Amino acid sequence: MPGNGPKYYPCVLCNKRTKPHERRSINKSVAKYLNKSFLITPKQEDKICNTCIHKYYVQETKHSSVVQHRLSDDEDYVPPAKRRSTVLSSPPSVSLSIPSTSKSHSYCFICKKPGPKLIVVPSQARFSTFLKKEVIIPAGCRCCPGHLMEDNFTEDAISKINCTNDNVLLNRSSIMDLLKKLRSTAIQNEQSRIDFDTDKVLSDSDFINLTGINKDNFNDLHSYIKDLVRNTPTRSTRTSLGIFLFKLKSGISNKVLSTIFNISRSSLRRAISCVRQALVKNFIPENLGFKHISHDDVVNQHTRPLAQTLFGDGTNTQAILVLDGTYIYIQKSGNFHFQRRSYSLHKGRPLVKPMVVVTTTGYFVTVLGPYLADSKNNDAAILKHMFNTNVEDIKEWVQDNDIFVVDRGFRDSLELLDDLGIKAQMPSFLSKGQKQMTTDEANASRLVTKVRWVVESANARIKRWKYLSHVLPNKQVPYIGDYVCIVCGISNKYLPPLSPGCDNEEVLAAKMLHLSKNVNTLKQRVEEENFERRKTIWKEPDNNLDDFPRLDEEDLRNLTCGVYQIKLSTSYIQEHLRKLPNSRSSRG
Repeated sequence: MPGNGPKYYPCVLCNKRTKPHERRSINKSVAKYLNKSFLITPKQEDKICNTCIHKYYVQETKHSSVVQHRLSDDEDYVPPAKRRSTVLSSPPSVSLSIPSTSKSHSYCFICKKPGPKLIVVPSQARFSTFLKKEVIIPAGCRCCPGHLMEDNFTEDAISKINCTNDNVLLNRSSIMDLLKKLRSTAIQNEQSRIDFDTDKVLSDSDFINLTGINKDNFNDLHSYIKDLVRNTPTRSTRTSLGIFLFKLKSGISNKVLSTIFNISRSSLRRAISCVRQALVKNFIPENLGFKHISHDDVVNQHTRPLAQTLFGDGTNTQAILVLDGTYIYIQKSGNFHFQRRSYSLHKGRPLVKPMVVVTTTGYFVTVLGPYLADSKNNDAAILKHMFNTNVEDIKEWVQDNDIFVVDRGFRDSLELLDDLGIKAQMPSFLSKGQKQMTTDEANASRLVTKVRWVVESANARIKRWKYLSHVLPNKQVPYIGDYVCIVCGISNKYLPPLSPGCDNEEVLAAKMLHLSKNVNTLKQRVEEENFERRKTIWKEPDNNLDDFPRLDEEDLRNLTCGVYQIKLSTSYIQEHLRKLPNSRSSRG
């Protein structure tokens, strides 16, 4: 009986029986075309086949190159298995001379491995392959999951992709989609190559050059601010962090940064301010300050055995800290009172002084200040202020017999340190009328310098962030302490120690202690034979130097107890060679 069998859907134009995936509904534009070209007036329930409606598209394209017809969703029939797919597009009809791969469903198109554990190639992977190799991968192509990583092919998989066809057949929808993606990529590359949101754009070395830390460390640092800094239409939280670190690392002005990142200067200033506040709140308390690390951790993890042997009492319970002030230069202020307080007679320019406290390995324990640079705030006065105000509970942290290694600028605070039970190690002074230190004083100063140099290197590490080595505007003075603390916290968490030490440090320290107590026989010979009163005449040596002692680098290290003098020896030799009138250097 009628109605019991399958429903028959003939094409209204060619009268061909259409299958479900071939039939199309007839909208007003198609009905007008059929009535005008074929004198056919379709009914509402009539259908048209895919081939015939394609003729309609070709005919319309000839009349207008800008007309694009797309059948609406409510007029298209979508098979049940494809309910979630996008709007149906025109059939492939444009042939392009672009290499393409095979379209496979039952096997991987890269390694030809059969299923069933195959996945459809994501559109991002197909597009990136086209950008890198100019190869079209047909939609619906399948491959092994191991060839993909985060919706992109691995480098090994890209190298194994083979082209089976010299051309490809595409429809208008695919071509338009490809053009839109190419345009979006071109705009993104035109705006900025510096993209912190996409891991694939910048390499690990790029992150180090731009931000001072590698990609993994950048991601970890971002976790401290992502809940406090909000995304905006012009910048994400990752971009804001990248701008902040790039500013500190390079010292480039906001005007140039605005051009590089293609955002306004006001947005740039807000990004820097928000990231600074977020890092001070979440990052700094965990990585800087007396409260972030215990006394025992400093002794056991951040104290060199050489320092313990030179200055310790053998119990290995004393914390050895090295203190020094560093300089951050600022502009001359129009406020006369602040101008006087920030002017340094020693440097002859306005500046502020953060007080840096490090361990003997170069680990930043804390950074205090910054303090003003006038005579009321020399290093000794700053140290007294630290203990009198008990900043960061320093009195509770420091224990009896702890050791502070300082320079001569702390001489006025030695009495206070002694009252607190802290031992101070400081280079010796020349007494009034004394022209040269005694042997014991010179050796004691050398022992102090062997440990104290690390704080100078720590100050240099701070200045490697170029923003802090430049002259800062006065409006940034209230935030200088935050910037220095952030840089030191990043150094503690992500950068290697400045002075990790070596395996035989105890032996080297014992040798230095032994040599420091020996009699200076060279001094005695100079005084006895009056060598200090004779003039030294440099001349070219004879060709016969067989009797001259030949020492390798290891022998020189043993003599000098380090490498500093070895590095300077070449410069000293060149200086003397330039003084020789008949030397080759003077003739050349």
